[in-house]
Amino acid sequence: MATAPRWPAFLASGVFHAYALVLGLTLACAAIVYANEETARPSADTTFLPPAPGHPAGSLQLPPSSQLRVDFRKLTPAERDDLVEVVDGLRLPRISSSGWMPWIAYSRRFDPDGPAARVGVLMVNLGADEALMNRAIDELPPEVSLGFLAGTPDLPRWLRLARERGHECYLMLPVEDPSGPAERGVRPIEGSAVPAENLRRLRTAMSRGEDCLGFVVPGPSVVSQSDLIARPLVKEIADRGLALVEISPNGVTATYRLTVELGVGYARSSTVLDYKLGGQGSIDGNLERLVDWVSERPGDKPRHDFGVLQPDNAAIDAIVAWRKRLARQSAVALVPIVGHFECREACMARLRAQPAQLKP
Repeated sequence: MATAPRWPAFLASGVFHAYALVLGLTLACAAIVYANEETARPSADTTFLPPAPGHPAGSLQLPPSSQLRVDFRKLTPAERDDLVEVVDGLRLPRISSSGWMPWIAYSRRFDPDGPAARVGVLMVNLGADEALMNRAIDELPPEVSLGFLAGTPDLPRWLRLARERGHECYLMLPVEDPSGPAERGVRPIEGSAVPAENLRRLRTAMSRGEDCLGFVVPGPSVVSQSDLIARPLVKEIADRGLALVEISPNGVTATYRLTVELGVGYARSSTVLDYKLGGQGSIDGNLERLVDWVSERPGDKPRHDFGVLQPDNAAIDAIVAWRKRLARQSAVALVPIVGHFECREACMARLRAQPAQLKP
């Protein structure tokens, strides 16, 4: 998408688009549905069965569309407790005893029978301004995903409100960034800190948001640039069943390589929708260009991409107006960020080890 806004000029332009397995969620059990963009989508009346062990990862068949509606999985108190463990006094997410991973259990579902061309919007760094955070939660379309600063005061309440309004939620990974918003009560991951200390800081942030799918990695950072720093952190995220979203330029990062190796659900975008993150042009125009880009189908392959922006009154107004226009067409679907995830071999192997997540 040559005219689309991207990361600042000092970074490589263009956009990373995962043509591997595009992941969606069905209603019945927050099941994951993978769509390989080179594989035809199955018809709505097929039986939903995971591939046999050892079978190449392809598109999992979907349940009938009559079984689908957009919602979150309803968790009982016992199920929620089973997704948490206490370590050194911190309540940390974990893979439940029945095999459910938090990044699946807390994902927002969307209809996989909708348009194959998909767009998404992720508003990041919520929490520094309470008025903007409140407005984003209340007024943004529920398909817009939200990334909260781990140091946000009274964060569990804000996360609960966001989910009640239908928003999929993430935590911002606290990393040293002189130009980023200051975290309150959470020390950042630093290149000068020993691995055990960075892991402790990750867990402190992790304990702030039990209902989150995982972390948003602001680009570029010590985590995206150093395998030595990133490895213990990504392993902890993988072992606890969380996902990673990376805001990054083109090019293979340490974070990306580790998510592939360790089997982490992963999404990545360099599409910036507002000037605060280095984008150009109006938010409204950038949103329209995002739609235009995914509407193109080179070789008849559907495209998908999500854009990133920070909290701002003008941004909220632009997204609300744009969503109304988008609803009047049927060629492009607005889906939560989980609908832009990759799940490669190791990730699929982890899911097949917990087959309940692959059943309707």
